Amino acid sequence: MNHPMNATLIDRRDVNEELAIVRVRPDAGQVPPFRPGQYITLGLPRGDSARTEGAQRPNPATIQTAAARETRLVRRAYSIASSAEDRDSMEFYVVLVRAGRLTPRLWTVETGGRLWMDEKARGEFTLEEVPAGRDLIMISTGTGIAPFMSMLRTYRGTGRWRRFVLIHGVRRAGDLGYHNELLAISRDDPSVVYVPLVSREPPTSGWTGLRGRVQDVLNEGAFAHCCGVRLDPSQCHVFLCGNPAMIESVRAMLEERGFRTQTRTAPGNVHFERYW
Repeated sequence: MNHPMNATLIDRRDVNEELAIVRVRPDAGQVPPFRPGQYITLGLPRGDSARTEGAQRPNPATIQTAAARETRLVRRAYSIASSAEDRDSMEFYVVLVRAGRLTPRLWTVETGGRLWMDEKARGEFTLEEVPAGRDLIMISTGTGIAPFMSMLRTYRGTGRWRRFVLIHGVRRAGDLGYHNELLAISRDDPSVVYVPLVSREPPTSGWTGLRGRVQDVLNEGAFAHCCGVRLDPSQCHVFLCGNPAMIESVRAMLEERGFRTQTRTAPGNVHFERYW
């Protein structure tokens, strides 16, 4: 029976105890082709075998039992955060779900550890249906920022948008996993606007940025002040990714202002990806 693991965790950066940015390299040598915004499925063996996967090869006396057990995988889909031009490996922004079936196992895999990665990327949460030269408003919570990082890293400097506004809402400043990179990009590229905001940061902390939920910056005055553009349905496409409650709330706000949600049968300028 073939061993199911076909990829290696080559890098891991712990943002905090519950958030990590990981890089995975497939044994095939190149990652599957993908469009920014798509996702791919990762997997680890069910049971205790996941905790030692990658640490050492199984004893020959138990290899048949281990292989049979390891072919049964716990699998989850993760949005790709890396550029589509990066053919060596894929990056993912992952939150630890302590009661989950996969991420507690993933947290035990060290650099050099083995895991399974699908050979095909999937999903329609992309810029394929968006005309070039529009204002793109990317609204995310938590790890929902991942597909927007892929879009930004892939298309930046190509003229794909007029303005790329990335609003990222988290509980605490320490959850802003791409904060320094996005600050640097927005300083260097006037077409990129980065708007981080926190909802539960202690008032005595050193955070001097915005506080509240992403909905708080979407009223006309606040949005223009923070982002430097108007939230105009004739000029903007809005992408939503993260907490389903945020998505439904923001969709309702936008539809009241003349936006239309994209569906499989009707074009629109609001696009969303739920994370659970």
